Amino acid sequence: MTYSWDFMPVLRHLDMLALGLVNTVKIAAVSIVLGVALGLVLALMRLSPSRLVRGPATAFIEFYRNTPPIVHFFWFFYALPVLADISLDPLAAAILALSTQSGAFYAEVFRGGILSIERGQWEGARALGMSRGQLMRRIILPQAVGRMVPPFVERSFELTKTTALASTLAYGELLYQAMQVNSQTFRPLEVYTVVALLYLVLLASASALARLAEQRLTAYR
Repeated sequence: MTYSWDFMPVLRHLDMLALGLVNTVKIAAVSIVLGVALGLVLALMRLSPSRLVRGPATAFIEFYRNTPPIVHFFWFFYALPVLADISLDPLAAAILALSTQSGAFYAEVFRGGILSIERGQWEGARALGMSRGQLMRRIILPQAVGRMVPPFVERSFELTKTTALASTLAYGELLYQAMQVNSQTFRPLEVYTVVALLYLVLLASASALARLAEQRLTAYR
């Protein structure tokens, strides 16, 4: 059987897909910012010499690294409102799921970058009388950032692709909008081909910007 491709019905609903793309970028950007902040806190906790501080961070990270992302979406949307007697819309639930999950992975990126700094620099800073906070701010983190860019970019790409799971909560990101377009056009091959191309353009553009940032950081160092 020869399939006859026809993108015109999909192009007539391009405004719906554009809205989905905007919503995807919005949820990804907010989740990345929150995830990075949470990841830094968790990484510093994991590096603490105190077991009382290190233990909860380790448990949090291991939980998120070993459970499926879709479970987190459902838990925040269906379970948390029951436990906390609150109401969460799909956007808030999706952001909570994505930012906490990504925070666990960003934490390992931070920890790896921090531990990659040569031991002599830690000892030299301590010999100068720096506190742990000063050591991190002035010596360790500025050097570690450049080394962390590639894994940060990779994790952020994974987070952006995982935003598609928000469609299970009826949040209007790109995949959800694509399903709405498909229900009106009955052209699944064309609809999901366009969606794949939109993801490709989005992530390829972000990758180019990340490479430029990495080159700038390398030149600065």
